[in-house]
Amino acid sequence: MQRMGMVIGLKPEKVAEYKRLHAAVWPEVLEMISACNIRNYSIFLKEPENLLFGYWEYHGTDFEADAARMAADPKTQEWWSVCMPCQEPLETRKEGEWWAMMEEVFHHE
Repeated sequence: MQRMGMVIGLKPEKVAEYKRLHAAVWPEVLEMISACNIRNYSIFLKEPENLLFGYWEYHGTDFEADAARMAADPKTQEWWSVCMPCQEPLETRKEGEWWAMMEEVFHHE
């Protein structure tokens, strides 16, 4: 199992909409997340900075393949087209990233 964290900005005028969307995530999107070996997925919001922190645990063996499978899913693409206009990627993210991936520097069980 691999723990993964990521961060992105949220446009101030989109906070309420983003919360509303995530209070009722489409079932097909949730099914695809599970099918791609992602568990314990959470998104946290830090206001007033409007930073979103995402965390999940990856239980598969090929994250790149599972991420590509998710990205190719039409319903997931539709979901992203609704959510992405709310988000504001960090200028410091790596090339090709939307959410900036984070390094795990501490864990305690």
